[in-house]
Amino acid sequence: MPESAEEVYARVVAAVGADGHLPMPPSGEWDIFPWEVLDGAIVPRTLAPPSDEPTRGGEGDGAPCQACTEGFDPARIVWEDETWVLSHGGAPSGLPIVLSLSTREHLDLGTLDDDQASQLGRITNRLVRIMENLPEIGRVHVNRWGDGGSHFHQSFWARTARLTNVLGSPAMEWDDIIPPGPEAVWRDDLSTVAEKLANWGGEARV
Repeated sequence: MPESAEEVYARVVAAVGADGHLPMPPSGEWDIFPWEVLDGAIVPRTLAPPSDEPTRGGEGDGAPCQACTEGFDPARIVWEDETWVLSHGGAPSGLPIVLSLSTREHLDLGTLDDDQASQLGRITNRLVRIMENLPEIGRVHVNRWGDGGSHFHQSFWARTARLTNVLGSPAMEWDDIIPPGPEAVWRDDLSTVAEKLANWGGEARV
């Protein structure tokens, strides 16, 4: 069962104190991070002039598609069927559960056929329902960012209920900021999600 807000808060306080600040997440070092400190205030970075779109992994002269060349790590697979692979990030993180749904075949959103698109809708709806019905989960956010790699990935971010700083799109940053929770709890929750999703087909792998 996912941790309660009180348990997560206690872990943060143990790390930095009640008035302490957790470290900046890695995204603070990204070129695309939109904020900087100027004269003691946080302000938007200067917008760069237009330039060519970056080449994504798996297309054109860019880096090879990581999912296609390295395959899907069996140790990270939560659930799979003949078309889809649901995986985790390899270890607990700040949010209770973060999962990624990918196509086996090198496809991208917009290139799915109608049957694959229908499957995506059904799996997405089922996953959100399963994850949001776990105890202590407030909401599940669903995201697809297509700028890094061209292989389709859709992420599911389950946030802890009643941690009211962790709302909306910043929940993704909080995932990198909050100290990771217990691995045993995380693995138990992954198993619950996998088993419930397998009720509609596919195989649970955790």
